[in-house]
Formats: sequence, C-alpha cells, structure tokens
Amino acid sequence: MSQDLYDTLGVARDADSDTIKKAYRKLARQLHPDVNPDPTSEERFKNVSHAYEVLSDPEKRRMYDLGGDPFNGGMGGAGAGAGFSFTDIMDAFFGGSGGGAQTGGRGPRPRVRRGQDALIRLDVDLADAAFGTTRELKVDTAVLCGTCHGEGAAPGTRPKTCETCGGRGETVHVQRSFLGEIRTTRPCAACRGFGTVIPEPCRECSGDGRVRSRRTLTVKIPAGVDTGTRVQLSGQGEVGPGGGPAGDLYVEMHVNDHPVFTRHGVDLLCTVTVPMTAAALGTTISLPTLEADHAVPGSDVETTLPLEIRPGTQSGTETVLGGRGIPALRGTGRGDLVVRVVVETPTRLDERQEELLLELAELRHEQSPDGQAHAPSKSVFDRLRDAFGPR
Repeated sequence: MSQDLYDTLGVARDADSDTIKKAYRKLARQLHPDVNPDPTSEERFKNVSHAYEVLSDPEKRRMYDLGGDPFNGGMGGAGAGAGFSFTDIMDAFFGGSGGGAQTGGRGPRPRVRRGQDALIRLDVDLADAAFGTTRELKVDTAVLCGTCHGEGAAPGTRPKTCETCGGRGETVHVQRSFLGEIRTTRPCAACRGFGTVIPEPCRECSGDGRVRSRRTLTVKIPAGVDTGTRVQLSGQGEVGPGGGPAGDLYVEMHVNDHPVFTRHGVDLLCTVTVPMTAAALGTTISLPTLEADHAVPGSDVETTLPLEIRPGTQSGTETVLGGRGIPALRGTGRGDLVVRVVVETPTRLDERQEELLLELAELRHEQSPDGQAHAPSKSVFDRLRDAFGPR
C-alpha cells in the first residue's frame, strides 16, 4: 500500500473508532464527487473510503497493523475491493448513527406498537357545559382480539423466524459503482421488516392482533367547558398493532346555541324587551336563569331572577348581575350575566291610545322635538368584543 491509511484519514495510529468515524465523515463531506467538482477529489475520496473500510473494522485493522493484507490477498489498492456500506456515506453527510456494515443495521421492527389516539366530537347544551355533566358515548375503535389475544397467530400456533432475513428484519443489496461495492439495507419483503412471519394468521383479526368493535364509554364533562375544549380519556383510544397498548381518546366539545343566552368567555349576555310604558314608569320582571335548564325536577334550584327596570330606563341600558355567568373551567368563581334592555315602541295605536299620547306630548312640550346628534356610546357587548376580539 503506497500510503499509510492513518495518514489518509489524518488520525493517530492509536485513534479510537469514534475518532476514525469523525475523520471519515469530515473528509467525505469535502471530497465526495457530488460536492467537489475537482477531478482529483474522486481518487482521494476512494482512498479515504478504502482507509475507513479497513480501520473501522477491528479485524482488518489488526491485520493492517501487523503488516498483512486486510483483504486476505484479494484485490488491493484504494477502493479497488472496498465493500463499505452506503449507510456510512449517508452518515457522513447527515450525521446519522446507522453505522457501517459491521453494525448490523437497525434490526427488526416490533410487531407490538402503541395504538393511535382517537378524536370524537360531542355536542352539549350550554347548561351542561356550564355546570358539568356525565354522558355515555358509543365509539367504534380497535380493541384486543379475543381469539389470539394480540398474538396475530391462530390458536395453537406461533410466529416463526423469517427464513429470508434470518430474523434481522432487513436484507442487504450489493451494487457496484465507481466507488466500489455499495451495500444498501432494506426492510425484508418477506416479513415486512418484522423478522418473523405468521404461517397461520388468526382468522378473527387476520394477524393484526386487534378487531373493530363498538364500545360504550362514560365521559365526565367538567363545569366550564367551551367549544373546542378537549377531555382526555387515557388508554381509551385505538389498541395498537399486535395487541399493543391503547392510545388516548379525546372528546372535543361543541356547545350548542341557547335560545336566551349568548356566551362570551365566562360571561353570559341576554336581551329583554319591555314596553315603552314600563320603561317610563318602572317595573320588575322575572328573568330566567341558566340553572333552570340544568335543574333536576323537584330541586330547589332558583329558576328565575327578579330584574328591576327603573323608571325612565332607556333602550340599550345594561345591567350586570355578578356571579350569574359561567363557572371558570380552571379556577374558582363565575362570570357575570349582562342584561341589555330594549324599549319597545308601539307601531299600531287605536284612536284612544293616540289621543292619550298626543295629550302626553302636549304636557311635555314634545309635539315637535329637536333631535340631538351625538356619537353612539359603546355597550357592554361592544366593550367585551373589543377586549376579547382579535388584535
């Protein structure tokens, strides 16, 4: 050999395997013909590859250090008979740790794997979302096969070692190129990379170790959930291939619209309409509560609230009832209930009603009022929208 292999890689004679691999990766990234167009780089790359092939193999390195031919008298010269792994070149460029041909590759992949997570949507009423409830769900998921108990093989039989790959789960393919022999590792086609084959698959699950089944689950919905909130049920998702551990089931909430209340975070908004006379004279009305939708028959839950309409109340007036909103999902306390009053003006008057309104207008000198223009004031609805809307 015309050149010392240690000098070719630029390492000391007592360098360990990690140092040799790092030196090879560095030089391969510099000299590979796809990267370096210099005509001399191809020959240098062959020399570096040959040096690495010898020094990365403990037995070949020992023979080289003793002055013998590491290829047992075969074709010598830089890269002439080199049988380095294509994985080593990929490691040099991408920093992988697949190793060379002597490392044995990745090995067989396991048949038993964790199952996938599952996601289902659940429609809930506003009251149930606010105060919490318990619901039963019917879900179709993969469950453990009751015939083979996840083995995948018919009762009385077992998987066997693959004869094609010898249980390694992968096969080596050799190609010749200007670099010499390039060995690439691929998953075994006979066993699909598992290293074992099932001669007699279970008829119930066709060898997968799991079957589809409908189950009934009970999910506890905590108080304060909103649309988009997900409740996690650990281990209630899909059973994995080969009877592997089940994934998780996520239940995503979708809160239905309510005929009276509109939700805004932890606050509730509603509108009440009162006649013009009631707004002028003042009155008290009964306002339904959200608790009424969630109350159990015969319970003492407060189903209505007294709402005072003060004399002279204007349309658009808002009243905030503290602690009557949605309970906080994570924390304590409840939001507020914001009630907006809309004064209803009569559109049809009989003769007597019109006479009385005309008389009232004369008494108040409002037969021909002058309107006053001014900027509209923001309602609580608008302020909440500004506070929580997109920025």
